[in-house]
Amino acid sequence: MVINCDPLFRMIYSYTRKQAIEDGNLIDVTEQSKGTGFKVPVAVSVTLYERYITPPKGLEGEGQSVEGRLHDLFTMCLLAMQDKLDQSRISFQVLFLTKSSPRTIEEIEVVCQCGPVSCL
Repeated sequence: MVINCDPLFRMIYSYTRKQAIEDGNLIDVTEQSKGTGFKVPVAVSVTLYERYITPPKGLEGEGQSVEGRLHDLFTMCLLAMQDKLDQSRISFQVLFLTKSSPRTIEEIEVVCQCGPVSCL
């Protein structure tokens, strides 16, 4: 996909949220996000979902679950949005337990885009 801010630029192709979900590039987590207070459709990248939302093997006894990790992600996103309600794009940090022995926690930066993707 090419993004160009030139007003004379004619779009020759667009890639919708629906297409990205159908292609497996986005994972729809709208239903799970409602429990945290989101009122709009929510999707996460397949990379975020597979690397961090889905708990790594061996963490079953650590209280880790997809539901719990999504809840943590949504909560951190809502906290980051509190002072930035006028912005459509924010970034924030989230901690994920990635190994139990030795105990390893990874901090990652997550970008939240509300609305159509714009020129960055």
